[in-house]
Amino acid sequence: MPDPCDIDPDICGQCRTRSVDAAVAALAEGQYGVVSRVQLLELGVTRRGVEHRLAVRRLHSLHRGVYAVGHRVLTVKGRWMAAVLAGGPGAVLSHRSAAALWDLRPTPGGRIEVTVPLGRRGRPGLRFHRTELPEDERTTHERIPVTTVARKALAQAEIQRLHTGLPLNAAVQRHATRPGVKNLTAAINNTRWTANITRSELEDRFLAFLDDAKIRRPETNVLIEGLEVDCVWRDKRVIVELDGRATHETPRAFERDRERDRILQAAGWRVVRLTWRQLTRDGEAVERDLRELLA
Repeated sequence: MPDPCDIDPDICGQCRTRSVDAAVAALAEGQYGVVSRVQLLELGVTRRGVEHRLAVRRLHSLHRGVYAVGHRVLTVKGRWMAAVLAGGPGAVLSHRSAAALWDLRPTPGGRIEVTVPLGRRGRPGLRFHRTELPEDERTTHERIPVTTVARKALAQAEIQRLHTGLPLNAAVQRHATRPGVKNLTAAINNTRWTANITRSELEDRFLAFLDDAKIRRPETNVLIEGLEVDCVWRDKRVIVELDGRATHETPRAFERDRERDRILQAAGWRVVRLTWRQLTRDGEAVERDLRELLA
């Protein structure tokens, strides 16, 4: 059977176009619906091909050299990704925009903040911060290049137990002259940061509560079924999770907690959640229920 291209070269051109468009669609799907001009050229789209796709509205210009694929309706993450692509190689989401991606604060209005290498020019609608970031202050979260939690919000990040490759103390030392670091250093120095003690005042209060009630202490901050739990009595298969507002009040934390409970309960563990209010205002009922669980 003859090759279709030998009969009609246009057929071969149409096949190549469909193949390239499929690659563009796959790339956009992984980037919340946006692509850059550089990426399009790397996939085999010619400069004339880019202009043609813009003319027929298969691409929509967002920033210079950054496009939405198919339509302009983007999620917040799509707009963040587009801003990072507009920053070029080495750009990362940063500052208040990064804090929102890490779920440390609500999504801010106004310009999206991006940190770019020195010498990069600004773009309308975006706020570029020009600095050379060390590799350990850069990461990827939700598929978006972003500054690490250690750089953006050291203290709050530890409260929410978000992992970063850069230790908190190292980040503080590196940026010792930056505004606010003096107060943060004092906060860190007043907090117990060793692996052998509890991580929050609520956990300390709970252990003291158990001692007063003469209930044996559990293991604390250990891995069960691959998840770190606050308190566990292994022989009774009982887990107590201590819910402080700072740690569990965000929408992401709410969803994460329910997922953790489901996994643990499916594995045969009984999971109990306690709050500061329950522990301090309804101690007798809490003690009674714990004794029943541990009987």
